[in-house]
Amino acid sequence: MKKRQVNYGGVILIVLGGIALLNGTLAPLFGWDFGLWHFWPLLVSILGLSFIATPVLFPRQRGLRALFIPGFPILVTSSLLLLGSLFNVWGIWAYLWPLIIIGLAVGFLVSAVFMHNIWLMIPAIIVGTNGLIFQFCTVTGLWDLWAILWVLEPLSVGIALLVASAGVRPRMVWAGLIVCLISVGLFSLMSLVLSGWVSMIGALLLIVAGLGFIIHGRAPVALKEKSPEEVLDGLKL
Repeated sequence: MKKRQVNYGGVILIVLGGIALLNGTLAPLFGWDFGLWHFWPLLVSILGLSFIATPVLFPRQRGLRALFIPGFPILVTSSLLLLGSLFNVWGIWAYLWPLIIIGLAVGFLVSAVFMHNIWLMIPAIIVGTNGLIFQFCTVTGLWDLWAILWVLEPLSVGIALLVASAGVRPRMVWAGLIVCLISVGLFSLMSLVLSGWVSMIGALLLIVAGLGFIIHGRAPVALKEKSPEEVLDGLKL
């Protein structure tokens, strides 16, 4: 039985024809005045989707699986461009630009799953943490909180080491725990200088860190180190 082949050029032409139909008939009927030129960010979307679709359509080509990393931030960028172009709300860039950083983190995460390479989780967690912090600050305008939130930078490194080394390199787990403990200790020292809810969170983080060390100390040590491929074997797509 022959496999069906999809003519992606034809699909693109159908999409462009549908947009033209919307612009020429349905839009005037409902009083919409988008203008066909407002849809130019779709060209960028097609580029991003092509990066994401290529490793899915050709799963046996392992070298193509890294295309998720540029594909997701390009797709997020095109979505913001399309939203601003259609509704003339370019001011959203002042609040939503960190989504591009979060998209990059998602790209690393998906690539880690498809490539069965757990070490890509390290940049995924670190970049994702930065993106979330930036997104929080842009939405709330509380940029002064960077006096506290910078502690999340080393904390994200420690968490990334814990995630990447658990079950793969058990000895590296201690490195992740030490980095996490240092970041928690720094936050706790700051909480002594500051006050209020910051002090309470610092105390709770110290308790959680202590419990983490106790639990890890009582956990059985793996007799055999696993490879990254074995750790991600259950995540095969």
